[in-house]
Amino acid sequence: MEDKYKVTLEENIFVAKRNIVDSIWKSANLEGIAVTYPQIETIFQGLGIQNMKVKDINAIVNLKHSWEFILENIEYLVDLNYICKINQLIGEANVNPFPGDVSMGGTDWKPEIPDKEKVNDSLNKILESGNSATEKAINLMLYLMRSQLFYDGSKRTSMMAANQVMIQNGAGIISVPIKYQEKFLELLVKFYETNNMDEIRELIYNHCIDGINFKRE
Repeated sequence: MEDKYKVTLEENIFVAKRNIVDSIWKSANLEGIAVTYPQIETIFQGLGIQNMKVKDINAIVNLKHSWEFILENIEYLVDLNYICKINQLIGEANVNPFPGDVSMGGTDWKPEIPDKEKVNDSLNKILESGNSATEKAINLMLYLMRSQLFYDGSKRTSMMAANQVMIQNGAGIISVPIKYQEKFLELLVKFYETNNMDEIRELIYNHCIDGINFKRE
């Protein structure tokens, strides 16, 4: 799985900042928050939206803070402590890592209760592999989603951590377009149940990676 984009760190930060509202809009909808792009822009600017649940507004604001955090710390190597920090921002510090028994929506399958040593070993195996940055990021995201290390915000946290890897390596950014979200969630449940990531990884690679091929003189 080759990188679809190969740009500098500075160029990828530019792409991320340019797409941040779009990324938040897609992430919010993936979580079932029915919000429009203009509403995301309004909330991003610090303004309120009438008739929207406070918890939904807070979730969007927390995504903004999480993006700001990873862009401010973009050169930090992703590890478990860093992933936990992202989740604290996404969940307003109200969630604990390694929650114990967790049920998953859309399936009777339940993840193993997370073990810190096993998680660290798995993270090292993914991030220190010889795979491309894109493949590392996708594998990291899917591993974290299936592992359910947190009571809440696992998908958002997983995607933010994956984007840290993508941006660090000039490989673009990951976000799930609205028109592919139903299929993404369907394949995600299938991945949870089978631990076979081939189909969902292909969907992400083909349809969920954004970037710009900058012209070189």
